[in-house]
Amino acid sequence: MSSERKRILVADDNPALSSVVRFNLQRAGFAVTVARNGLEAWNHLERNSFDMVVTDHQMPEMTGCELCERMRGDSRHAETPIIMLTAKGLELELPRLQEELGVVAVFPKPFSPVELVKAIADRLEHAGAAP
Repeated sequence: MSSERKRILVADDNPALSSVVRFNLQRAGFAVTVARNGLEAWNHLERNSFDMVVTDHQMPEMTGCELCERMRGDSRHAETPIIMLTAKGLELELPRLQEELGVVAVFPKPFSPVELVKAIADRLEHAGAAP
């Protein structure tokens, strides 16, 4: 097993929420990069590879869906697992998010950071990658 920590990109324009998510992921052993909006997240993806992306649905500069579309259209990130956070849980088209954009899970806000970390760890474990 590799001793390198798995890298998670968190894109959310809410500083308090992204801080809580970062804290919990780092405590679980992940290396975390935080972006304040979708465009900043894309810029990180242009320079680095990540094992998982956690993105908010509604953000300035580029929405979570737009970020997912760009990722799926780029061979470097086409297979990167994505988890979406949203305050619009009941309004989202879940089949589109899953089938077209490859979103592996959606967490409606408010959500449990512990459950988010568990979902990420489980997904990466099934992909053969642990923190």
